[in-house]
Amino acid sequence: MTEVKFYENIEEDLLKFAVIISKTQNKYVFCKHRDRDTWEVPGGHREHGENIIDTAKRELYEETGALEFDIEPICVYSVTAPDDFGDRESFGMLFFANIKRFETELHSEIEKIAIMDGLPRRWTYPNIQPYLMNEAKKRGYLSKEGTI
Repeated sequence: MTEVKFYENIEEDLLKFAVIISKTQNKYVFCKHRDRDTWEVPGGHREHGENIIDTAKRELYEETGALEFDIEPICVYSVTAPDDFGDRESFGMLFFANIKRFETELHSEIEKIAIMDGLPRRWTYPNIQPYLMNEAKKRGYLSKEGTI
């Protein structure tokens, strides 16, 4: 069973992922990977030697084409899943971004983005991403509508 936990902080070198809950003009921004038919929150793996905020900015640009945005950390999260990471707790940083301007085309594995009023029905990571959205809502980053 997948378990998601939340923390206020952790040692920076333990952070392996950055996930960025994103909005533009008060609507959610989700990504669709070329090889899947589901929607996901922008994010990805931290590169060697990269600061976690730089990971978040890079992933946000690569996956949404965001050129101009405000971004801030929400909290640390962890995932423990029997199928991933050898059932060990893996840590990431959850961010919130308000995107002001996008590039006209994407240059990554992401096929397209969608700007939605609410949340998608088909999540790429249904045992993780809805929990991240709920935590962001609890912490005041998302409004009550669109609650999971």
